[in-house]
Amino acid sequence: MTPSDLPLAGLKVIEFTHMVMGPSIGLILADMGAEVSKVEPIEGDNTRRLSGSGSGYFAMYNRNKKSLAIDLKSAAGRQVVLDLLSDADVLIENFRGGAMDALGFGYEALAALNPRLIYCSGKGFLTGPYEQRTALDEVAQMMGGLAYMTGLPDKPMRAGASVIDVTGAMFGVIGILGALEQRHRSGLGQQITTSLYETTAFLVGQHMAQFAATGKAAPPMSIRQSAWAVYDVFEAGDGERVFAAVVSDTQWRKFCESFGFDEFLADASLAKNTERVRQRERTLPVIRARFKQFDKAGLMAKLEETGLPFAPIAKPEELFDDPHLNAAGGLVGVTLPDGRATKLPALPIEMAGRRFGLRHDLPQIGANSRELLLARGLSAAQIDALVADGVIHS
Repeated sequence: MTPSDLPLAGLKVIEFTHMVMGPSIGLILADMGAEVSKVEPIEGDNTRRLSGSGSGYFAMYNRNKKSLAIDLKSAAGRQVVLDLLSDADVLIENFRGGAMDALGFGYEALAALNPRLIYCSGKGFLTGPYEQRTALDEVAQMMGGLAYMTGLPDKPMRAGASVIDVTGAMFGVIGILGALEQRHRSGLGQQITTSLYETTAFLVGQHMAQFAATGKAAPPMSIRQSAWAVYDVFEAGDGERVFAAVVSDTQWRKFCESFGFDEFLADASLAKNTERVRQRERTLPVIRARFKQFDKAGLMAKLEETGLPFAPIAKPEELFDDPHLNAAGGLVGVTLPDGRATKLPALPIEMAGRRFGLRHDLPQIGANSRELLLARGLSAAQIDALVADGVIHS
C-alpha cells in the first residue's frame, strides 16, 4: 500500500505514552496510516532505557511514529504542543491520573481548544471504587482472575506476554474508530477510556459464564479437563513435543483411519466425543505410544495431511525464522537503537489481501522535532531558539 492508500491516512495523532498499553494504541493507528507524533521528554521516553523483560518494549511498539522531544515543564514547550493539538484528530495518553491535567492537557481544556479532538486514555480501571489505584498488566491479571486461570491452583501465574496491555490497547483503538465514525455525524470528538482491569474481566468472562451456566467454578487451565478426548501435548520419538487436537466426531474418524487405530473405529462406545472424554485414561496411552513412532517432523506432517489442528511447541525467538511469518509480510524490518537490523511482528490484519508494513523506522529521540515544528509554521530561527533554550531536542 502507498501511504495515501492506507485506511487511516491523513489522521493526525498526538501520543503521550510510555511502556506498552499507550504505545500499542499508537502503533496500531500508525501501522494503519495515521500520522502519529510521539511527544517525549527532552531525554526521551524512559521506556527506551528499560532492561530485562522490558528491553523490547520500545522496539516493538513504536515503529511508524515521529518523535518530538520537548520540555513540557516549560511554558514555551507546552505552547508548542497546544498548537499541535489545536487541529489534531486524536490524543493518546496512559499516564497516572491527573498528570495530563497538571500540564494543561486534560480533556476539558483540550475539548475547549479543539472540539473535534478524540481523547483516548489508557488506565488501570474505569469509573468505580478502584479508579484511582495504580495498576500494571500483572496487577490486572492477578485481580481479574487471569493469573489464577493460567497457573496452578496454589500458584497464580501471569500470562507469558503483556496480553492485557495489548488487548486493552486494541479496545482503545476500537473506541477511537467508533468515535471517528460518530464524529462524522456530530462533528464533535469525545473522551474514551480503556482499562486493564475491565479488559481482564472481559477475557475471563467465558469462565464467569461457565460458572453461571453450570454452577461449577472453572479450574485453572493447568489442571482443567478438556472438552475433547484428544487435546494435549504429546511427545514424539525424538523427545520433541507437539500439541494435537481432535475436536469433532468427523475428525476422530479421520484421525483413527490415518494413524491406524482400527480398534478405536470398531468400538461404538468411542463414536461420540462425550464418551471418548470419559475413556481418556484408556485411549490416551495408546495414542501416546503410537505418536512416539514418529519424530517431530514426521508427526506434524502426518497431522497436517490428516487435516487436524496441531502445533509445535515454539519459543518466541524461533519465530524469526518461521517460514509462514516470513512469506508474506508477517514480520516487519526495523532498526534497533544500536543500529542492528531485526524483524518484528506486523499487525495481524490483512486488508484487501495486503499487510501493513514499515513507513517510518523507530525514531531516535527528537528525530522529527524540527520537521514537525516547521510544518506548524515556526521558522528555522524560532526552532533554533527553542533548541538553544533547551525546550526541544533536535
